[in-house]
Amino acid sequence: MRPVNLRVVGLGTAVTVAVLLPLVAMAGPTGDPVRPSGSGDAKAGDLLRDLGLGPRTTASPAPAVPARVTRCGPELASPEGVEAQTCVLSEGPDVWARTYYRNAAGQDLDAFLTLMAPGGRTVQVRCPVPAQDEPGTCETPQERGRGAATAYTAVAEFAGTGEGADTPLLLRSGSNTADSEGS
Repeated sequence: MRPVNLRVVGLGTAVTVAVLLPLVAMAGPTGDPVRPSGSGDAKAGDLLRDLGLGPRTTASPAPAVPARVTRCGPELASPEGVEAQTCVLSEGPDVWARTYYRNAAGQDLDAFLTLMAPGGRTVQVRCPVPAQDEPGTCETPQERGRGAATAYTAVAEFAGTGEGADTPLLLRSGSNTADSEGS
């Protein structure tokens, strides 16, 4: 072969590899067994499907991910500079409460977040709220729902740190009630 022909063959091979390599890499494994090339039962459609180019067989749908539902009360602000919004969240069988806050009051605060379940059961957490004008969150642990998630309510109370009468309540924020619309 002459050098010019070798260059053309080499260039043609390089172009062919450059075109086919991404197609083969894109195909990936299909989970179907690979048939030997000499098998008589292999069809063109099977080969195309194995390469990821033809129609695929119908697979069972992926399991549905439960949607997260959030029911929030109004955004509230106190004259002292505390802002909050409290929500009840549910995802699948799990329910929990979360409050979003901003503390521009100039002092450290305590937030007490209570999740109230049907039948009088409550879960309460205390969250320290630093004296900084940055948004923050406080949330209860997730628990298995007992009844409809819409029957749950949450309340967050923000007060000064410490004990006794010198820690006034600065803000109380609640989630929507059971008959309110979700957000």
